[in-house]
Amino acid sequence: METIELIEATLNYAKDIWQFRQEVLERDADNENQFAGCLSLDTCSSAEEWIEICRLRNSENTCRQTGADVPSDTYFAIRKSDNKLVGVIDLRHHINHPILGTWGGHCGYTVRPSERGNGYAKDMLRLNIQNAKKLGIPKILITCHSDNLASEKTIIANGGVFEKTMVVDGTEIKRYWINV
Repeated sequence: METIELIEATLNYAKDIWQFRQEVLERDADNENQFAGCLSLDTCSSAEEWIEICRLRNSENTCRQTGADVPSDTYFAIRKSDNKLVGVIDLRHHINHPILGTWGGHCGYTVRPSERGNGYAKDMLRLNIQNAKKLGIPKILITCHSDNLASEKTIIANGGVFEKTMVVDGTEIKRYWINV
């Protein structure tokens, strides 16, 4: 697997994020969670609009302008060898919120469909755990649908400890905690 780095969402990758969006829309049309970690990317009219939303979500003072109740950081996973955007992951600063504290968790992530199966999700989560440490978050809640084996393997590979399975709107969700 090639090395990646996480960088904050930036206009330098506007063209890449829009291509990423299109690929996810085409290849994951049947997946209701197709944009995990990319809140509102599917409804924005441009990459620039979405990147501005990501910027506003960084702060407790401005996140509500975007419809978010909790501040978060959005990161692009960039493959170092060719500077290609291979995924997106977010990190919520806290989960003091009824949905996030129950089944939403601290982060969500999406790997570009053409790049799946290369271990990028595992590295993205590993690097995001380091981001959580910088924010002083002692442990993070990560959840996945019980039938999403790839995500479950990613979580476990990063030290995820299973807590329980719960049902949300008829869907089984597994809760895992990772000590930062």
